[in-house]
Amino acid sequence: MSAAEFPARPIRLVVPYPAGGPTDATARAIVPKLAAALGQSVIVDNRGGAGSIVGTDIVAKAAPDGYTLLLFTTANAINASLMSNLPYDMQKDFAMITMLAVLTSIVVVHPSLPVQSINDLVSLARAKPGQLSYASAGHGTPMHLAGELFKSMAGINIAHIPYKGSAPAIVELISGQVQLSLIGASPVLLSHIKGGRLRALAVTNAKRSALLPELPTMNEAGLRGYESEGWHALGAPARTPKAVVDRIYREVEVILGSPDTKAYLLSNAAEPVGMPPDQFAAKLKDEIAKWERVVKAANMKVD
Repeated sequence: MSAAEFPARPIRLVVPYPAGGPTDATARAIVPKLAAALGQSVIVDNRGGAGSIVGTDIVAKAAPDGYTLLLFTTANAINASLMSNLPYDMQKDFAMITMLAVLTSIVVVHPSLPVQSINDLVSLARAKPGQLSYASAGHGTPMHLAGELFKSMAGINIAHIPYKGSAPAIVELISGQVQLSLIGASPVLLSHIKGGRLRALAVTNAKRSALLPELPTMNEAGLRGYESEGWHALGAPARTPKAVVDRIYREVEVILGSPDTKAYLLSNAAEPVGMPPDQFAAKLKDEIAKWERVVKAANMKVD
């Protein structure tokens, strides 16, 4: 199939999470303009379940013709080592198209904690081993893995308290039931930071965020080499024709560069990236290897 012949019918974009979340928001930022550029409808198909496995498996087994796409997330890289019986192989069963956006994540603490920086937090945790706790959105989630990476690199012992999603984790953090979290930014979280109900210490991303440009990265704050980024990306089944992959990549690259797409993504605590297919494939390989090291070090497994 040539790029000129594609597409001849509507395209399905599988989002492996329920409607209304940040992953869904990224999909809907891209879809209208992608449909206009390709001259065909692009339908968002929310297939949540099993921590993204249900939707991901649908795409892994779809025909490799460019008419079924997948919105990847950081969870896909984590699940590759966290889950022992995945019905697909992340690096063999998919063709990578591009990274869409990087999500901002922030180290936040309850304001009663006597720390003003990451170095302060590490010093306090070392002085009180096992006495501090961090909240996550659940066992095996990116928030959990970010915390385990922090523990490992800082040489500290803090307890993991999993919740059923970010919202209850924020509630418990504000109430002081837990002392800190490495959590994805959201309008709700930012309002609590600006209102003084939570204190932000750093972003976990590789670069400073446009949302809170005054916050240092963890690397800048003293924890050299630390990076934990949430991201959204686009892929297709393996063996999808290169001409089709390249066509979609070129159209999405233009979309990500448009001011209104950038503004929309930023309003959802995401920043557009764009990345050629081979570069994203290499990035995913590195991400899988990194989180595999964290999973093994923490002796984690979810079946």
